Amino acid sequence: MDITAWITDIALILIVFRQLREGPLGPRSYLLPLGIVTVVGFSYLDTVPTGGNDLVLIGALVGVGAALGIAGGVFTRMRRSEGQILIKAGAVSAALWVLGMGARLGFEVWVDHGGAEAVARFSMDHRITTSDAWVAALVLMALTEVVTRLATIYVRSRRVPGAALPGTAPKPVAVGGAS
Repeated sequence: MDITAWITDIALILIVFRQLREGPLGPRSYLLPLGIVTVVGFSYLDTVPTGGNDLVLIGALVGVGAALGIAGGVFTRMRRSEGQILIKAGAVSAALWVLGMGARLGFEVWVDHGGAEAVARFSMDHRITTSDAWVAALVLMALTEVVTRLATIYVRSRRVPGAALPGTAPKPVAVGGAS
């Protein structure tokens, strides 16, 4: 694992700590995590192998990422205050985020420090053709976790009761009696 991998993995883990304190849901809430996974994607995702059971591995880890992302978004607290939506990652949301991102980091460290042979054996036994399949699976898992968490937060934000969302017109209110 090179220094760039360490920095991006740790940055992805630390993003949730920024959300442990309540703050407004705005462009920065979406752009920072999306920016980090975009950089990770362009840095590490050269190919998506399709031989053997590579797509099964990739699909399984993408599914795990989606489940963690959706659950993390569901367990993010939201409320309206003075016309804006405030969000705060609750304990469950933070734990799920750290679990997903931390598991990736832990797997990478384990492979670099003695686990490579076990992964190679597993890969051979399960017809996973190259190490690129593992890279693709882990990167796409992280990307999927980020995107599904943000999508879940976005959808939920549209349903938070209270004032109109910024940029939307308030609903007309009937004044006076109708004849």
